[in-house]
Order: sequence, then C-alpha cells, then structure tokens
Amino acid sequence: MTHVSDVAPLTEIYKYAGSILVVLSAFVGTWVSLADQSSFPYRMWARYTGWLERKLRPMFIFVPGRHIAYGQVGALAVLLLLVMSIEVPYWWLGVVAIFAAPAVWIERNRRERVILIEEQLDNFVLALANALKSTPSIGAAFNTVVTVIQDPIRQEVDLAIKEMKVGSTLDQSLLHMAARVGSRPLDSALSAILIGRQVGGNLPRVLETTALTLREMRRLEGVIRTKTAEGKMQLWVIAALPLALLIGLNQLWPGYFTPLQTTFVGYIITFMCASCWVSALVVARKVLAVDI
Repeated sequence: MTHVSDVAPLTEIYKYAGSILVVLSAFVGTWVSLADQSSFPYRMWARYTGWLERKLRPMFIFVPGRHIAYGQVGALAVLLLLVMSIEVPYWWLGVVAIFAAPAVWIERNRRERVILIEEQLDNFVLALANALKSTPSIGAAFNTVVTVIQDPIRQEVDLAIKEMKVGSTLDQSLLHMAARVGSRPLDSALSAILIGRQVGGNLPRVLETTALTLREMRRLEGVIRTKTAEGKMQLWVIAALPLALLIGLNQLWPGYFTPLQTTFVGYIITFMCASCWVSALVVARKVLAVDI
C-alpha cells in the first residue's frame, strides 16, 4: 500500500524531471531552428549577433557576438528551470535584465572609453604640437605621437595611421576617428588640426592653445560634476521611491492596488501617475545636464 509520505517525494521528482525535459525540448527546438540558415530565427540570430559585433568593434573588443548570445540563451534556460521548479517572485524582471544586459554593458563600456579618451586628449594634442616642432609632416608627427601615448586613444591614432597607409587621406582618417568615438571634445581637437592644417600658420601654437582650452574645459566639467552630484543622487531617489513604495505596500496589504488594475478609472489614474513620474525624471535630468 502506498503511503502519502512516499507520494510527495515522487511528485517532486516528477516536477523537476518535467521541468528539465521542458527546458531541454525548448533548447533542442531553438537549436534546430537556428541550424536552418533560411529560417526566420536564424536570420534574427545573425542580425542580433552582427549588431553586437558592430557595437563592440569600434571599442576594439573583438568578442564574437554569438558568444554573448549563447550566454543569454543559457541564462534564460536557467531562469526558466528555476521558475518551473520553485516560485521565483518577479521573474519577468530577470527576463528583462537578461535581454537588456548586453546593450547596457556595451553602452557603459563605450561611455567609460569616451571618458578615458577625453582625459587623455589634451596630452595627445600637446604631444602632437611638440612633434610638429621637430618635423614638418603631420603624418610623421602622428607616427611619433603614437609611441608615447596610451590606450585607448593610442588605439584610435594607430588605426588612423593604418588607414592612411592603405590609401585614406589624413582628413578622412581623422573624420573616421571622430565618428567612431563620438566625443565633442575630440571633435573640437580634430577640427583644430584639420582647420589649422588647411588654413596654414603656426599649427604647433594652435594645438598648444587647443590643449590648454581642453584642459580648462575638463577642469570646469569636474567642478560641475561635483556641484551636481547631490542633485543626481536625489534624481535616483525620485526614480526608485515610487517603485519601492508600490512593492512594499503590495507586500504588506496584498490586493491593495487591485482597483488600479481592474477598473477604467484605475487605469486612468495609473497612466496619469506614470506620466507625471516620467515627466519629473525628464525635467530633473535636463536641469542637471549642465552643458559647457
């Protein structure tokens, strides 16, 4: 005779086995769809991995996009297995995080790289000015400067030199560098180089003045960041406080916000509150975005 105590472990075993089989079947189905190069999933996969590689290549990160996509698929499989095995609260946030993680990581690396380039920019321009004092050729000056500067700006200058060696002009190489980095201070420095070269005159002196201007702008930006740090922290509090209150009140009194989710008036109130919240964040961000 089977006891109830014997049925419970069997039920758990069947539950976990079923969850594993579902995950495996989803994995196999995805793999079969991606194996067919004419299928819609494969085209979307190729487009996504190509997008990742296009975003990483300007930062000199040559990781294959499929490796990042494989990591996302594995994380989704683990999350699916956990959701089917145990109760995971707010599991959909994990799905959103998995899908958004590569884009957030790429954008964060890009911003950090741009900040490093802007910090090195005045030294690069000053080194170029000193190199032009000893050689009249700006191409030879770039070859001299690339040996004394550091990454990441060295990578950009080295790539510009390689482009010139394969047939690109100096103007085209510098314009390509500006497009890759996407920094206004770098655009200003490269514009000074191009305009000074085309107009003529004392180019080393122009570059020395540009380097001093860039250094002063960077100092002013540091002062502004210090002055606005408290306001940015308040912005994060404003952004997180409504969500924290919603989650906390819903945990203390389950069903407290049910009228807002089930009635027409509740939908209107929710939409108006969300609009006011988003508008406050946008306005606060514009106030804190001081432009020099």
